[in-house]
Amino acid sequence: MATTQHYMWAAGHFILLISALRYLLATVLFRGPSPWWYKTAFTGALASYAIVCQKSLGTPQFNYAWFTRSMADENVQYLLLALFWWTSKPIALALVPYAIFSLFHALTFSRTTLMPQLLSQGPPATAGGPPTPHPVQKKLQNWVKANYDTAMKAVAYTELLIMLRVLLGAVTFQNSLLSPVFYAHFLRARWYQSKFTQAAIVQVNLRIEGYVRAPGASPVAAQVYDRFKAVISRWAGSIIAPQGAAAGARRQ
Repeated sequence: MATTQHYMWAAGHFILLISALRYLLATVLFRGPSPWWYKTAFTGALASYAIVCQKSLGTPQFNYAWFTRSMADENVQYLLLALFWWTSKPIALALVPYAIFSLFHALTFSRTTLMPQLLSQGPPATAGGPPTPHPVQKKLQNWVKANYDTAMKAVAYTELLIMLRVLLGAVTFQNSLLSPVFYAHFLRARWYQSKFTQAAIVQVNLRIEGYVRAPGASPVAAQVYDRFKAVISRWAGSIIAPQGAAAGARRQ
């Protein structure tokens, strides 16, 4: 039985998804999207992620152990990032990862909680067992399973594009100078925690390597890129492409 808190969590994701789609559609169609939809989308994100963080971490405690544990939690990282975006000048691309996450959460909530109340369930497969889900629920479950990895790869690449966007935005004064700094720390955490982010970075690195080391390319380009990687590696505390991640990326 879904609790009130669970419904509030789902409501946050539905609000995020609908508002993000409205804002992104207006952006794509050059219709001058209202910042209200942007704020509303991240308000939904803040509500949903706050509920998840409270459930996983409990009441905030003012001690180092709790702080360390919370900062290592992916949901806390996305909660803090959502708060940062909520207080910053709108960047449409920032909505995309959250919208993808919310799409899968909304579909799963619909399948497991809403559809059993709206669609007729089949007889139990075994005596005393739960009712058999409606065929629509099964199709939805299969779609989510089949497309989850692809969606997470899309999130990883989009998050790298956001890094490029905020870097260019800082140079052209379209966003604050703090944005690339804050977002770089977020990506550093994703590097350690997400195999999809690791694979995306490995693939981007290989693609750039192909350009800067191509026959006829200026050796200066390779030298500059090598120095850039060295700086990033020292800052991140690891080499740019661990053997495991690189091998996994090449197999994909």
